[in-house]
Amino acid sequence: MTTSKPESLAVLPARPDLVALGQERLGPMERGVLGFVRRTFEPGRVDRAIRWLQRRIGSTWIHHCTKQLRHVYGFERLPRFEPDQSYILVANHRSFFDLYVVMGQLVRQGLKHRIVFPVRASFFYTGLLGLFVNGVMSFFAMYPPIFRERKQAPLNLACLDELIWLLKQGGMFAGMHPEGTRNRTDDTLALLPAQSGVGRVIHATRATVIPVFVNGLINDLPRQVKSNFDGTGQRIVVVFGEPVDFGGLLEERPSPRASQAIADRALDAIRELGLEERRLRAELEGELRLRG
Repeated sequence: MTTSKPESLAVLPARPDLVALGQERLGPMERGVLGFVRRTFEPGRVDRAIRWLQRRIGSTWIHHCTKQLRHVYGFERLPRFEPDQSYILVANHRSFFDLYVVMGQLVRQGLKHRIVFPVRASFFYTGLLGLFVNGVMSFFAMYPPIFRERKQAPLNLACLDELIWLLKQGGMFAGMHPEGTRNRTDDTLALLPAQSGVGRVIHATRATVIPVFVNGLINDLPRQVKSNFDGTGQRIVVVFGEPVDFGGLLEERPSPRASQAIADRALDAIRELGLEERRLRAELEGELRLRG
């Protein structure tokens, strides 16, 4: 797909002030946490330190806690990551840790961009424990927040604008789930409908979009880690695809229809990788049976 160099700061629209916009809709704790995390993206020592921690610490614990179960395919399809450009990774969503594992793998392959995951605001932006978990487990990757409460939902458009603004600076890598929420069906290929917000971000930024399908993770972190070390967990299979070709969709005028079409195309790319994952998993399990 076509990419472009990051725009100069002089021509970028003003950064949304999420704290000010949420003055009447968010509580004091939510505003405080949001303001704190938002400031970590300002150029300087804090931003540089967080980038280093994401690369050196975050990816290391993820690697060691999944390496006995993890099988990754498709590295040869990935583009060369240019430091001054931003990228969007789109993934299916079956566990809370999908993007952790995928991003951790990319960092170990040399990714040096700052990482962000738009995340549900509840917990991570409602108290000190959420701030601690966000800071210690992902080093503030879980940003910007997406609000589910009706009175706060009008802020979500501004949060997407914040993500767009960050991506346009260059040097950012965003992980997004077109499905919007976790898919709890038994059929891994029965993906939920794509949400247009993902398409809006892709259309506005023209960032290179990389699809991935991941399967095998569970939502119980202690049990997931334990199963890695005692060998009882199911195999975690990750399949990367080539950058998504959106054809002429990115040249259309911004509209809800265009955003939805772009989101649908991203989801189709993920679904195609899901078919590949099913085949690769079957081959892998057959090899393991022969070895056993």
